[in-house]
Amino acid sequence: MKRFFTATVLILGTVAFSFAQKDTGAVLKFDDSKQNFGFVRDGEVVQMPYKFTNTGTKPVIIKEVKVSCGCTVVDFPKTPILPGQKGVIKISFDTHGKYDRQDRTVDVISNANGSPQQLRFKGVVLKPK
Repeated sequence: MKRFFTATVLILGTVAFSFAQKDTGAVLKFDDSKQNFGFVRDGEVVQMPYKFTNTGTKPVIIKEVKVSCGCTVVDFPKTPILPGQKGVIKISFDTHGKYDRQDRTVDVISNANGSPQQLRFKGVVLKPK
């Protein structure tokens, strides 16, 4: 009888624990979705890495990225990001012909909850000496 009771408690505990585990789906969590590149001179190419982790329970697939101008180039993972896996989206901003304050966005379109997610960078481009 004692074994039956112990087995029943173990089975019920396992079932309750499995129901408590929530399926969060694909979740793309950025360490910092906003960056400030400070002051740079016209013509410099600013490189900004945006680190992320898939904190969900399903793979994240980044389908595409949309930039706000042709002066911005994005390199992103083309393969699925598994749960718990980390990655980087690399943004390059060519400041040639861009003066004064700059405030740009990149939309990351994926299968993750909350998609699209927006990455933002800003700074000041100074005229050449």
